[in-house]
Formats: sequence, structure tokens, C-alpha cells
Amino acid sequence: MNLSKKNVLFMAVATGLIVANLYYCQPLIILIADEFKIPHADAGTITYLTQAGYAIGLFFMVPLGDKLERKSQILITTFASVIALVIAATAQSYLILAIASLLIGITSIVPQLILPLAASLCAPEQRGKVVGTIMSGLLVGILLSRTLSGFIGEVLGWRAMFWIASGLCLVLFFIIKKQFPYNKPVFKGTYGQLIGSLFTLIKEQPLLREATLINVFSFAQFGAFWTTMVLLLSAEPFHFNSATIGLFGIVGASGALAAPLVGKLGDKGNSRIAVGYGCMLIAFSFLIFYFSGSSIIGIVFGIIFLDIGLQWSNPLIIGL
Repeated sequence: MNLSKKNVLFMAVATGLIVANLYYCQPLIILIADEFKIPHADAGTITYLTQAGYAIGLFFMVPLGDKLERKSQILITTFASVIALVIAATAQSYLILAIASLLIGITSIVPQLILPLAASLCAPEQRGKVVGTIMSGLLVGILLSRTLSGFIGEVLGWRAMFWIASGLCLVLFFIIKKQFPYNKPVFKGTYGQLIGSLFTLIKEQPLLREATLINVFSFAQFGAFWTTMVLLLSAEPFHFNSATIGLFGIVGASGALAAPLVGKLGDKGNSRIAVGYGCMLIAFSFLIFYFSGSSIIGIVFGIIFLDIGLQWSNPLIIGL
């Protein structure tokens, strides 16, 4: 079956809302540290735990999409996200919040289940555009999650953001159950064979190794900036609160909106050119950050170049 525009749009929205769970905590670090009376830098550990959980989920759970019916896996994982978010919202100690953050990361892999589902249901000549559109939802979710959580945290407190996120995921659970198409699995082997096949693919597919390394380094730079930016902007000379820090996510969203255009470029066969330009833009953004660490204008321009560069260097979007 081919996906309708409505299907693709909903998948993009669902992707953005669920991946946002990984990033709500970042503008809230200062508020969390103050409540639990721990140093700000120590509170930042939850951002790393969330990402570590995400990596665990990507490695051990996403491959199951080839063995299990993908819609059912998406539903189970989405409901697990609801539980993890509720644990975070009710945490009475930093240790419980840290454990909840790890679980939030593990259960936020739904976008990486939606993407292959969408790719398998659309025509090859439309794949880049469809994946690019869904990736737009993913990256807008990543960036605007900071804006939303910063505002909610400042007005209602950091716990309110996790309650709201759990409610959003619960609503998504029922909509996904009604709207998503079923996708019959094709892999008949064991789970061990499935995990082992990952290493076989890496060994036998040089293009996969290349795309993986590009994603590793580009997203590492993206994550390093957005995580440490909170500590930069909350200190001298800025002293911004969580709501103001969150507004920088709106600036970053401008780059995310370029994903469908990049996908079209990949469909036309210009993949490597796009990746090269993307890597150059990311490098240029950090050059701007280096020389304008105390300038809001410089930081804004650096964010724009960083996020557009991430789009253009993403092998998944441009179809490398």
C-alpha cells in the first residue's frame, strides 16, 4: 500500500511528539538541581542518561521491528513511555529521576520504528521525500521540545512538563492504534540471529559504515551543543531562565524545516553533494560559536547553520 499525505503528516507529528521526550529535561536542569539541592552540572547527568537509554533502545529494541509486527511494537513502546514519564513526574529523589530518565530514553525509540514502517509502505521514487517529511517532524520535536519545556518549567514547574508529556503519549497511543497501518514482519530467525545480523551488515556494507560514522559525528556535535548551551545561557553574562533558554529551540527549528527539500535532493541523485555541504555547515557553525560565545546574535546564527547542516549531512534523509 502507498501512504497518503495524511498518513505521512500524522507519522511526522507522532514522531516529533515522542522524540521530544528525550529533550524536555534539558532546559529544566537548573530547576531540577535547585529542588534536589545538587550542583547544576550534576543535574545535567540526566540528559546523558536519557541519551544512553536511547542508545540502548536503538540497539536492542529497534531491530525487533523486523521480527515483530511493527504497529504492535510501536503501541507497546509508546505505552511504556507513558509509564516512564509518570515515574519522572512523581520522583521524590534524584536517583529515581535518573532511573526514570534512562527508561524514558529506552522507550523513546518509536520514531525509529515509524521511519522504516513509512519507508516500506511508500514508492521508491517518493521515499526520500516521505522520510524527509517525517524527519522534519522528528527534528522539530527535538528543537521545540526545549521551547515548550522551558516555558512550562518556568510557569508550572519541571514536574508539570513530564505530566503533560505522559498525557500526550497516552493520546498518541490511542490515535496510533486507530490510524497506523499494520506491517507484516519478514524475519523468521531468532532474536540472537537478528542482533548478529547487525554486525554482519556493518562488516559487509561499506556504505552503511560510512553513513553510520557520518551520523555519529554530526549528531554528537548537535547533542554536545544543545546540552551544554543550557549551562552557558544560565550563567554569566546571560543569566537566562528556563523559559528564555527554551526559546532558542524555535531558532533551531528553522533548520529542521529544510528536511523535505533535502529529501527531494536525495531523490534526484545528489546525495554526496548534500552530505558534503552539510558537514561544512556544521563545521562553520562551531567556528561561529567559538568566536561569539558571549554574543546572542552569534549564537543564533550558529544554531541556524548547525541545524541546517545536520539536515544536509543526514544520510537517512538524502538517501546515501
